[in-house]
Amino acid sequence: MAAMKPFAARPLPREGLDWRSLVPAIGQASRALARYDGILHGVPDPAVLLSPLTTQEAVLSSKIEGTQATLGEVFRFEAGDEVVESSRREDILEILNYRRALREAERALRKQPFNLPLLKRLHAVLLDSVRGRDKAPGEFRRTQNWIGAPGTPMQAARFVPPAPGQVPALLANLEQYWRSEELDPLVQLALVHAQFEIAHPFRDGNGRIGRILVPLFLYEKGLLSRPMFYLSAYLDANRAEYIERLRALNGPRSWNDWVAFFLHAVTVQAEVNADKARAMLALYERLKARSIELTRSQYAVPLLDRLFAQPVFASNDLFRDPKMPSKPMVTQLLRTLREAGILKQLREASGRRPQVLALAELVNLCEGKRVV
Repeated sequence: MAAMKPFAARPLPREGLDWRSLVPAIGQASRALARYDGILHGVPDPAVLLSPLTTQEAVLSSKIEGTQATLGEVFRFEAGDEVVESSRREDILEILNYRRALREAERALRKQPFNLPLLKRLHAVLLDSVRGRDKAPGEFRRTQNWIGAPGTPMQAARFVPPAPGQVPALLANLEQYWRSEELDPLVQLALVHAQFEIAHPFRDGNGRIGRILVPLFLYEKGLLSRPMFYLSAYLDANRAEYIERLRALNGPRSWNDWVAFFLHAVTVQAEVNADKARAMLALYERLKARSIELTRSQYAVPLLDRLFAQPVFASNDLFRDPKMPSKPMVTQLLRTLREAGILKQLREASGRRPQVLALAELVNLCEGKRVV
């Protein structure tokens, strides 16, 4: 079998795009994204009320790379539930690192524009103390990598990224192109994402980092008021086409097809994200009114905010929260909400083990099915 050669990547931008054919898709994606951002503007505190969507993105983006843990399992793990399978525990830790990287990126972009040191920092967070921690976290690769089934030799690889000597120039060009002005920023994002995946600049974690770049770009370019756009659900549902389109990038026609695919993904996912955000906001308003009515407490709303930020929790987590009232009062509030069916008990208190409760409607809404 002939040895595969490293891909000869060309710098951005891409010449030969058929911009005229892309105009309808650009318009649809732009309008869908604007509608979604309008909803973000209407949410009192998106970082809190839409926090489960951030965790769900971490779950789905990691799933594309092979993890099996579900959103519900991640929530229960954070609440202190034990995970029997070591592989599932590793999955969850990878997912939590992904979420940490997303939040670290948002904090960083408030102070400075995107740059390569930030890219390396996010990679270090992603691989911190999980599978891949031995693959130079936070460092661009200095060796040749390739993509194929586990154990596949390079000559049988499905794709061989550019040689390591090309990586610094490709990334410098990527950073420069990110900061430039293109005819349309969504087309620019499609090219940035694909070019990053082609460069595959790290020894591990490239797919997840490439998907993290999507909300960061939209935020920095002013297309979103918060870097909270989650594309992984569409990419996971269309994984075969997503991978096929990326692997086929070897000429103007293939790049045009990739951009059209990416714009359609943005359109569909913006609508899905908007529907889910609207549903979460409606659920919040309904539960807020109901909680106030049931408890007659000034802590009803702060408690609900806490539940949206962490919809599966151990009761003693709230006892330690300085924003919450005394332990007896928190216990009474939780009992009232549980008796009203707003909270569901997942684990009874036993000895030193606290009870675990869930805001079931929110968990089921995020999963898109009844799981709690």
